[in-house]
Amino acid sequence: MPGDEASPQSPRSPRSPRPPRPPAHTPTDLPAPPVPRPPSDPLPVLDRAERFIWLTARVLEQRRFAFHFLDGDADPVDTALGSYLNPDGGYGHALDPDLRGPLSQPLHTAHALRVLDGLGRCAGQRIERLCRHLTGVSTRDGALPVVFPTPHDYPAAPYHPMHDDPPGELLTTGPVVGLLHRNRVWHAWLFRATDFCWDRVENLHRTHPYEVQSAVAFLDGVPDRARAAAAADRLGRLVREQRLVVLDPRRRAEYPPAPGYAPGEQLFPHDFARRPESPARGWFTDEEMRRSLDFLAAAQQADGGWPVRREAWAPGSSLERRPIATLEALLTLRAYGRLPARVSRPGPVPPR
Repeated sequence: MPGDEASPQSPRSPRSPRPPRPPAHTPTDLPAPPVPRPPSDPLPVLDRAERFIWLTARVLEQRRFAFHFLDGDADPVDTALGSYLNPDGGYGHALDPDLRGPLSQPLHTAHALRVLDGLGRCAGQRIERLCRHLTGVSTRDGALPVVFPTPHDYPAAPYHPMHDDPPGELLTTGPVVGLLHRNRVWHAWLFRATDFCWDRVENLHRTHPYEVQSAVAFLDGVPDRARAAAAADRLGRLVREQRLVVLDPRRRAEYPPAPGYAPGEQLFPHDFARRPESPARGWFTDEEMRRSLDFLAAAQQADGGWPVRREAWAPGSSLERRPIATLEALLTLRAYGRLPARVSRPGPVPPR
């Protein structure tokens, strides 16, 4: 997803003593130069990302990284996610960093389902309770708003304005419905919510990149695959016609961000087709996808993390967003064969 740039390295304090000069080497005792790694070697990418995760990430993202890339167990991820669960069956407590405060919100629900889907645990009584919660908070058309009005003035990103009577939105309903269908969840709430998503997806005319992402998330899981393929084909033509995707990262200036987006907040083919089996993969040629993945791989910063290009509105949100963006980048690169499946190690190693 799309930004906060990496913080520059802190300068040395003027009171800090100068480090001692290392002893001079003679030509005979110079160490051998390190053997350079080939550019295709993925280990430097994961090593730098791992250090970044241990230095900056919340416990949830640390455990997700360990599960996906260090042969870790799913239970610690599940335990960390449980700390965001509310008694009403929804999720809160800034699980999605854009919404602060303890209350359950649809954006948190979508985030939790993505985590559970990655673990293969999107089922059971927890999901039943979540669907009951969604039934009670849905709009009149059976959908989910982006943000519920709250009795307290909890901070939220300015690009998620609050309304007294918010409408249902594909932006939040699409990913939730798609992930529940993808995991073969059946609940009465899904009937009207699925109809809402079909109506929005099949009647999109003017849209924006994040809404398209949500449409893809819905189409990725909905059971009617023939209808999904037809809707995806139409949506892909619309994305290219409206220039909602940067097809060549070398020509980014030719693709201005959508109205209301931050400068540089642009989406690329890999942002829509996060996996090769995505219904959005057919929107792009092999060359366009290769350029996009090359650009994604090269975006890793010196500290090992990936940047976030959306508006930076609060320090905590910006800090918490980068490890999430880093995990998303790594998972996308691995899905396309750019990283190994897993790396077995004795256990997490804290940064030096």
